[in-house]
Amino acid sequence: IQRVLRILLRGNMSQSLPPPSCFIFMFKQESLKKTSLYDFHRSHGGKMVEFAGWAMPVQYKDSHIISHMHTREHCSLFDVSHMLQTKVLGKDRVKFMESLIVGDIAELKDNQGTLSLFTNRNGGIIDDLIVTKTSDHYLYVVSNAGCADKDSAHMQNHLREFKAAGHDVDLEHINNALIALQGPSMVQVLQVGVADDLAKLPFMMSVMTTVFGVPGCRITRCGYTGEDGVEISVSHQHVVQLVETLLKNSEVKMAGLGARDSLRLEAGLCLYGNDIDEMTTPVEASLVWTIGKRRRTTLDFPGAAIIVPQIKAKTKRKRVGLISTGPPVRQHTPLLNTEGKVIGEVTSGCPSPCLKQNVAMGYVEAEFSKVGTPIRVEVRKKAVDTVVCKMPFVPTRYYIVK
Repeated sequence: IQRVLRILLRGNMSQSLPPPSCFIFMFKQESLKKTSLYDFHRSHGGKMVEFAGWAMPVQYKDSHIISHMHTREHCSLFDVSHMLQTKVLGKDRVKFMESLIVGDIAELKDNQGTLSLFTNRNGGIIDDLIVTKTSDHYLYVVSNAGCADKDSAHMQNHLREFKAAGHDVDLEHINNALIALQGPSMVQVLQVGVADDLAKLPFMMSVMTTVFGVPGCRITRCGYTGEDGVEISVSHQHVVQLVETLLKNSEVKMAGLGARDSLRLEAGLCLYGNDIDEMTTPVEASLVWTIGKRRRTTLDFPGAAIIVPQIKAKTKRKRVGLISTGPPVRQHTPLLNTEGKVIGEVTSGCPSPCLKQNVAMGYVEAEFSKVGTPIRVEVRKKAVDTVVCKMPFVPTRYYIVK
């Protein structure tokens, strides 16, 4: 911007100006929300883009594919501070949360979490979220950045009704940064910085601890890559210090949204707004496993009267995985049967760096959802052969203690 002003003030229009797109993003970026790592990203070569109203790094100096494979073979550090972190407090906190989601929170052990879904009265998915039942007398909830305002309003509106009925519950926004350390060497990197034995912290378990001298961090063994990993909730004041410490280990590199998306797709994980939305039920989305067994009987969550009968009766469409070769398959690409009739649509797709094939997920008419079913995808007005396959595309490596 300063360069442009100097050129204009001098009246020397023979000098070339940056392309208009640069101005658009520079000015737009001023209005975007920024995480505590924003300056760190810029100074370390992060290419910033707009995502859900935030300025976030899409990649660093390494290519997207190099970053992706580094996560699969070593470990990568992601800034996920744009996600909404909430405490649910009060003696009726479990009852409150279960009135909004499909999961069985009451059955969780202390410091155990679960992936769940906010649903509406029509059975649609408002958002996906992780709920952890902490031993500190509150529920720790992490939900998507793109739905932060909607989720917050949804919980607050229901909170008023719940409290008016005499229930003891409250909400508190957690004003922390959130980083994710993901990959097979995560334990090797992190264990030297924590007193807790990570071998005793299995997938979806959580602990409050000190990390490399930074107190008050919550480590949760989870992530969005399919790899063994953790998410660390840490104060804004200490997040840069913690990130710099982690990067001193040569196993660790920063990674951005580009690698995060291809990693989650290889792992068969949904992206809200692409693969699930308020017009999609958990059964259609192949997410029946998120619905607690007790909840299927009590039918006391939003949309239960629509969702639960679908489990046995099945649905007209279903989310499936797809593998193909040739040109990449992208969102909104039509799916066809072998006769050329449209039977569905792709919701997410990309070339898989691990498989060297195209992977995608989408919705098809139920009769075409069986694994091994040959169908076609319309790419650039040409029908390309593809096949329905099981997800995840790349085996997950979550740390499960049997």
